[in-house]
Amino acid sequence: MLEVRSITKVYNPGTLTEQRLFEDFSLTVEDGEFVAIVGSNGSGKTSLLNIICGSIPIEGGDVLVGGTSISRLKDYQRYATMGRVYQDPAAGTCPNLTMLENLSLADNKGRPYGLGRGVNKKRIGFYRDQLAALGLGLEDKLDVRMGSLSGGQRQAVALLMATMTPLKFLILDEHTAALDPKTAETIMVLTDKLVREKGLTAMMVTHNLRYAVEYGDRILMMNRGRVVLDRAGAEKAATSMDDILAMFNRISLETGN
Repeated sequence: MLEVRSITKVYNPGTLTEQRLFEDFSLTVEDGEFVAIVGSNGSGKTSLLNIICGSIPIEGGDVLVGGTSISRLKDYQRYATMGRVYQDPAAGTCPNLTMLENLSLADNKGRPYGLGRGVNKKRIGFYRDQLAALGLGLEDKLDVRMGSLSGGQRQAVALLMATMTPLKFLILDEHTAALDPKTAETIMVLTDKLVREKGLTAMMVTHNLRYAVEYGDRILMMNRGRVVLDRAGAEKAATSMDDILAMFNRISLETGN
């Protein structure tokens, strides 16, 4: 279980541009939940993910996983049990390395790196099977450099890399925003498949309201550092696009977005 407990986040403290985004903010995410998070610009969606991942500091409060505080851990230490897929398909992978080399690096996550070979040839068959399951024909491109793949192909591989080792949380940071509609749909189907098959706890920030309604088992809408809508289970399943869109538009008008 993930707990964000009474956190305070202040940008530019003590200056004319000081902004108190979170004030005594708390949120709990149960094991196995797939949470979709929506909200207008400046609502705190991405800041929340960055706080959980340790990318930005907080002025007060705590972040706990399984009842244990992780607030003192650096971001790279938290990533030992967290996977993150970014908005930019170029992030999270090494463009000048082959797909095989990228997968090998991801496969070694959490283990020491010695001076031996970076690629374990005994694992090639496993990588092919994992890629074949994506249904994109990537299993025949292990020797192709990541930088030469399309944005959608790179994002699919980044998703696979992020979930290759055992995880406590998968963080999806607008991971379809930079893709064309058809490719984005493919990535969302793959995302849902991996989350379900691996039994992951996932948090997905998205500007696509339809994805938030159709995927996941819980939906949050944020506004100015607060959760203004929280629906899960049957209540979330009964939520329509019209419901979410009406509320989103009303809040956007109120905040000037």
